Amino acid sequence: MRHGFIKVAAVTPKVKVADTIFNTEQICQGIEEGVKEGAKVIAFPELCISGYTCGDLFLQERLLSSCREGLVKIADFTRGKDALVFAGLPFEREGKLYNVAAAVHDGEVLCLIPKTFIPSYGEFYETRYFRAGNKKPVLAAFDGKEIPFGTNILLKGEGVEGLIIGCEICEDIWAPDGPGISHALAGASLLVNLSASNETVNKDTYREMLVRSASAKLIAGYIYCSSGEGESTQDLVFGGHNMIVENGSVLAKGRRFENQTVIGDIDINRLRMERRRMNTFACGDSPDYQVIPFSLKKEETRLSRTFSCTPFVPENKEEKEKRCDEILSIQSMGLKKRLQHTGCKKVVIGVSGGLDSTLALLVSARTLDMLGTARENIIAVTMPCFGTTDRTYDNACKLTEILGAVLKEVDIREAVTVHFRDIGQSMDNHDVTYENSQARERTQVLMDIANQENAMVIGTGDMSELALGWATYNGDHMSMYGVNAGVPKTLVRHLVRYYADTCQNEKLKGILLDVLDTPVSPELLPPVDGVISQKTEDLVGPYELHDYFLYYMLRCGFEPEKIYRIARTSFAGQYDDEIILKWMKVFYKRFFSQQFKRSCLPDGPKVGSVAVSPRGDLRMPSDACVRVWMEQLEREIS
Repeated sequence: MRHGFIKVAAVTPKVKVADTIFNTEQICQGIEEGVKEGAKVIAFPELCISGYTCGDLFLQERLLSSCREGLVKIADFTRGKDALVFAGLPFEREGKLYNVAAAVHDGEVLCLIPKTFIPSYGEFYETRYFRAGNKKPVLAAFDGKEIPFGTNILLKGEGVEGLIIGCEICEDIWAPDGPGISHALAGASLLVNLSASNETVNKDTYREMLVRSASAKLIAGYIYCSSGEGESTQDLVFGGHNMIVENGSVLAKGRRFENQTVIGDIDINRLRMERRRMNTFACGDSPDYQVIPFSLKKEETRLSRTFSCTPFVPENKEEKEKRCDEILSIQSMGLKKRLQHTGCKKVVIGVSGGLDSTLALLVSARTLDMLGTARENIIAVTMPCFGTTDRTYDNACKLTEILGAVLKEVDIREAVTVHFRDIGQSMDNHDVTYENSQARERTQVLMDIANQENAMVIGTGDMSELALGWATYNGDHMSMYGVNAGVPKTLVRHLVRYYADTCQNEKLKGILLDVLDTPVSPELLPPVDGVISQKTEDLVGPYELHDYFLYYMLRCGFEPEKIYRIARTSFAGQYDDEIILKWMKVFYKRFFSQQFKRSCLPDGPKVGSVAVSPRGDLRMPSDACVRVWMEQLEREIS
């Protein structure tokens, strides 16, 4: 369970209605299968020991006693097995019948949790047999012992920090104020739902939405296990729609109409982080709850879940296109509001023929279209200097022309050369002063042109550059509104690609594709034989790695060794472990040391759940130390 991962299982066994002997055998087989897969929490369906569709047979003493006998056998089967098991059965207490979930661990029945909401509508007639469960736990006699009985019971896993489990049964999640809500507010990080939800047309879509919504609202993991083949088809068909969900995201789900074991890895640490972040989630101890401890062995979970190499970019083509259009709209609406508020009619953009300035130019064109303003009010400024290549220069000029903006060329070579002479900088010394002087001269030109035109300078820097501090302070770091500030580099590429794929102009598409094919570079060093000599990713590392580190650090709160662990799997065959570790060290050092640049960022629209603006998502001191993060990374070497 290292790094907070815990493997869980939802098992739908084949049942025979009222054949508790057969059903118990099937449940034991399911436990064996789950344990073999490494599952530490295993859930079975509602009333699985008896079968859900027993009808008036629930009133028969023999069925009830045989269910208790089956539970004893199931408990005995779990002895020596490192897993907490939930199984459903009818249970009589003080002359009343309840639909309960039994929590079983290492040979013991720890508690019985009754169903709260008993449906009696449509195809359901449970009130004919069952009573609603009591909230406050009381004692119930079972197998010669007194065990807790009630809905307000939580099971706390010793060995996994933050693993607290609450249980509900079927209709409880459909109710407006189900017990899962109070379980989560009392501290439950993982909810288990034992269900017997029959199938009707499109019910699976609604059911999945319900489980995902509950998981997201409660910031919890969810094991949803439903009855399947074997239940009576007198009027109903059950499809075994099992799901493992984490904070609204489906990690694994079964195919309908098949009895399956569904396995998933819940990240308890991520849920804890999300609850810490969400200060409106009032989670804490409740005096009405009884907490029952159970122990699990401390061991590393064999992960079956995967982590996308591009967490900022959806893998599904349709979803990716929708995301791109949405982001372009957010960027454009943000700029539109700023222009309307300030009364600016024109924008000034430094165009280099690179990805970021291309995206900023496309967003500006879209914004002026929304305002009903002519694109001639876009002043695109190209500022060739020592590192400019013909390829990027030509693309910048052609792009400006096709979009209908006004192109203004300001060659800054002479101005920078004079500046070097003034400060005593040798032209042959290609150090940081050589590079940054060009960036600052370009920014000065843009600002002064904006003053002349009563215009606004549009920043082109993206979020990945801001995270790494890959910007010249008071140079390209500065603008009057940064439209790309919330967009990571990996997503910038897809936004430009989306624009290329959806535009109707073949010439524009050709230029955009060539921009996409151009190496990322600030072009501050002289080219070699006319080719870009300064490639950003050779200097600071691949942006796809840095965006990966950024996402899982800021959005998920993962510690370095956890990010390294999952990155090795995500990028297996693409980057060696040593390369991943090398660039992780670069990322952390730069992220901490460059906060002073982010502390004074211009305004810019937030587009996703990760942002580095000092006015919103990242309230980080500029003098924070990286030591403890780097120490953990250093341990990964040994």
